[in-house]
Amino acid sequence: MTSRVLIKDLSALADGPVTVSGWVDTVRDQKKVQFIVLRDESGAAQLVNPALRALPVTDAEAGTVALEGEELAAAEARLATTEAISDLANGSFITVTGQLKQDERVKLGGLEVKIESLTVVTEAIAETPIATDSGLDKRMDWRFLDLRHPKQNLIFKIQTTFLHAMREYWVDNDFIEIQTPKLMASASESRAELFEVEYFEGKAYLAQSPQFYKQMAQSAGFGKIFEVGPAFRADHSFTSRHATEFTSVDTEISWIDSHEDVMNLHEELLVAGFTAVKAKHGDAIKELFDVEITVPSRPFPRIPLAEAKQIVAERGYEIPRADDDMDPEGERQISAYVAEKLGHEFVFITDYASSIRPFYHMRHEGDPSLTNSYDLLFNGTEISTGAQREHRIDVLVAQAEDKGMDPEELGTYLDFFRYGVPPHGGFGMGLARVLMLMLHQASIREVTYLFRGPTRLEP
Repeated sequence: MTSRVLIKDLSALADGPVTVSGWVDTVRDQKKVQFIVLRDESGAAQLVNPALRALPVTDAEAGTVALEGEELAAAEARLATTEAISDLANGSFITVTGQLKQDERVKLGGLEVKIESLTVVTEAIAETPIATDSGLDKRMDWRFLDLRHPKQNLIFKIQTTFLHAMREYWVDNDFIEIQTPKLMASASESRAELFEVEYFEGKAYLAQSPQFYKQMAQSAGFGKIFEVGPAFRADHSFTSRHATEFTSVDTEISWIDSHEDVMNLHEELLVAGFTAVKAKHGDAIKELFDVEITVPSRPFPRIPLAEAKQIVAERGYEIPRADDDMDPEGERQISAYVAEKLGHEFVFITDYASSIRPFYHMRHEGDPSLTNSYDLLFNGTEISTGAQREHRIDVLVAQAEDKGMDPEELGTYLDFFRYGVPPHGGFGMGLARVLMLMLHQASIREVTYLFRGPTRLEP
């Protein structure tokens, strides 16, 4: 392992020898002095080299060098370093050993490293294919270069902190982590958004969600589970919030009374995640994104769908849908209402019509036209769907048939309920959507490590 000091740790060190490694961000090659801004995964620092353009001579015509022995060797090394810096292309990876000097006059971090030796580990092509003003598609083509930018780097530090905070909550509260298969024999959601793949002599489908297997864990007696993993939707959409492959954050719990228990859990997880992000990255987010992270207060507002649609209509917007669902503009309108009237970035829209919900959502007692379900909106966009599940096998079969589904095709799934299962519920949440809205980004492509959409399978 290369012995090096991370740039973020330099400020805590006393003046003296140090070794740093990273990639060249910029080079200022002046006549008498050279400056390198070096970046690594933790930050940036200034390196300085007093330039030596030629060896001193006693006789210019004869080219007689005025130095000898150790002095000559030191001068030759300094000349080689000067020439190497002059030839450096942005993006080259280097290792530098030198003298650290804490100096508050240096704008970049209040320190600099005077170069004693420089090793070019890998050279970069001089002309980079993207610039700061490149369009999003171009940057996606060269994502590995795009991710070197401090702003992009910070996104994935935030993602790590957010997931770690939720994982701590789950583990501290005795949840069991599962990893469900992504190859399935039948659809877990709608066949309209299903990727079909060849599977030896038959066919398989890429999982649209871990829904069936989350519920299996309840029948297995696991009680409380979570999973963070990939999900796939064959959705030919080109919106800022859709992807064909995305990371889904899922959890499911037993022994609930209603979807209210699921919403309470959802709130606790998000508060844990936002609290950790604000504490660790709040200042950096403000500096790079000009966003002030707000930890949401509990309880989050709750508005039944019918009431939400009425509020939206009173604001002058009629939802142009033939079904009972809310459209994206309706979501923005109700979120704006909540922000104006209640000062909250989140809102649960509850009690969705059974006509637009999956067969496994429990329906209201006494009113089967409504379900014990919700969508969670954050800053105007849906980030999650949650519900109490139907655990009674006879009711579940009837609801599947009501949706025009053949119970025979759901045989394995329905078996989970034939041998006893407790009342349960849970949610699935799109990780990229949360990050996009948290950081006020225009597209989930900005916050996805490698985006997949209808026309993008590379890099």
